[in-house]
Amino acid sequence: MDNEYLTTYLNDHLAGSVAAIELLEHLEAAYADTTIARFFTELGEEIAADRRELRGLMDRLHVAESRPRKVSAWLTEKVTELKLRLDDSARGPLRLLESLEVVGLGIHGKLALWRALSAAAEVSPGLSGLIDYERMAQRAKEQRRRVEVVRLEAAKAAFAAAR
Repeated sequence: MDNEYLTTYLNDHLAGSVAAIELLEHLEAAYADTTIARFFTELGEEIAADRRELRGLMDRLHVAESRPRKVSAWLTEKVTELKLRLDDSARGPLRLLESLEVVGLGIHGKLALWRALSAAAEVSPGLSGLIDYERMAQRAKEQRRRVEVVRLEAAKAAFAAAR
């Protein structure tokens, strides 16, 4: 693929998926003996499947994966995890709330990705017909909705004592 902007954009989103999956793995481990662990497991599996879709699209477009971007995303997730750990314990309500907000923001970005590619496909035949962008956008919306339900419950738990 000759479009430098598209290459950068796709690689940025691929890197974001690395950070999201790492964060979800931390949440799954922290809540391993609770009912919410399954939520994190399933969401992580869905995001991994979305990442495979993105990689497939990149392959069809002959866009190489950027290792520096993936490493940068991994490091960013580690710094984020450290920040969250300093603010609250492994299973603290604030840490859960903020972690869910980070995941939700990532999913919102993924929704923006699929919408942007869908719009670009209207004027770029090279993007047309490669993937069902609308299906992927709907999937992101559903993931975002589910995360929001859990996030709001986490907010209630975190701020229940606030007056």
